[in-house]
Amino acid sequence: MKKLLLGASLATMAAASSAMADGHATTVCLITKTDTNPFFVKMKEGAEAKAAELGMTLKSFAGKIDGDHETQVQAIETCILDGAKGILITASDTSSIVPAVKQARDAGLVVIALDTPLTPIDAADATFATDNFLAGELIGKWAKGQTADPEAAKIGMMNINVSQPTVGVLRNQGFLQGFGIDLADPAKWGDETDARIVNNEVTNANEEGGRKSMENLLTMDDGLNVLYTINEPAAAGAYETLKDFGKTDDVIVVSVDGGCPGVQNVADGVIGATSQQYPLLMAALGVEAIKKWADEGVKPEPTPGKDFFDTGVALVTDSPVDGVPSISSKEGLELCWG
Repeated sequence: MKKLLLGASLATMAAASSAMADGHATTVCLITKTDTNPFFVKMKEGAEAKAAELGMTLKSFAGKIDGDHETQVQAIETCILDGAKGILITASDTSSIVPAVKQARDAGLVVIALDTPLTPIDAADATFATDNFLAGELIGKWAKGQTADPEAAKIGMMNINVSQPTVGVLRNQGFLQGFGIDLADPAKWGDETDARIVNNEVTNANEEGGRKSMENLLTMDDGLNVLYTINEPAAAGAYETLKDFGKTDDVIVVSVDGGCPGVQNVADGVIGATSQQYPLLMAALGVEAIKKWADEGVKPEPTPGKDFFDTGVALVTDSPVDGVPSISSKEGLELCWG
């Protein structure tokens, strides 16, 4: 894993300029939810480095905010008109984007979903992603192991937004299953009846959303003692509110991402545990797959036994729980991004 990550990040960028100048270079498009979230920043770096290494032209697009569906649709249309060979996309609205994706595939482009599977997953040619359900399950099991009385827990849930993109659903439902809470419909969050769940909030996956959601949750129940967060920026915002309320020692906070600021927050005790994913590797492998499609007409295959290509996940914590595999924050900092 380290070699792949380092190899992609150290690849020279000089070839990118040459590829951009060559009108016959294979073009690949990267469409992310935003261009500010460190996860997508690192994803772009991975795609740029691999495109440079392979002599490809990379064109990048991003929504204005997480949830900006229309900008992503416009980007797909642009990529089709530009004659791109393939598209890598982290969709903001995983079902509404499907008609635009179909348009691209009908035009001969290969479309690979990164991180966030489309709904349905086979609407894309392939998906390169973290096992987000497993990522959630790991932090759920860890949180349960750290809770003195799991049956009496009061749990706050911080999600992305009301459109319920698949990545958010998978992490949410994985966490609940890991904690031992019965799922209603695993394809959506918010329909569980377990009284331990205080509420489901939405954060737009950013710090300000985490602050506001934490205020809402504590207003509903100031005895809340377990907090699931969709990502580390939301967790960081939630922690600021916990500080304001004097409750930083009362709430177990868990998250998903594995960015360097988030892993440092694990080391500093802000986050108890996070599931680390590898966006640089994810994007680099996606670019390689589109190059292979362009050169050989071969589409990528999923990981055996799964309906997507699994790019790996590891639980990062400095307070291990028996039976839950994990790495330390020191190890996590060696593999982090952002």
